[in-house]
Amino acid sequence: MNRQSIDGGWIDLDTAKKFVEDRNWDGHNHISVNTGSQWDHEVLYRSVGGVYVLHTWSQYQGTQDTWERIGIHNAVAWLVRNDYQPTTPEEESIVAGLEV
Repeated sequence: MNRQSIDGGWIDLDTAKKFVEDRNWDGHNHISVNTGSQWDHEVLYRSVGGVYVLHTWSQYQGTQDTWERIGIHNAVAWLVRNDYQPTTPEEESIVAGLEV
């Protein structure tokens, strides 16, 4: 089992749904939609139990990865920003209320 400690709990990365960040090509580099950087990145996970965890890391030497639980509204906004479609009824209802 591949588990990651999160805020006093943990998430099973083998069973969680993984959403990889979208990137845009600027003519020279792939730039993260979320961070605006070619060096800093994010991945979102949704656990089987519906907990959303944001994994943030950097390619800069000496930086540490962060893992944090985020609420469903922030998670859905992240999914939309990265061109994912909602896949749960809760996500769908939140997307319906987002401003375009």
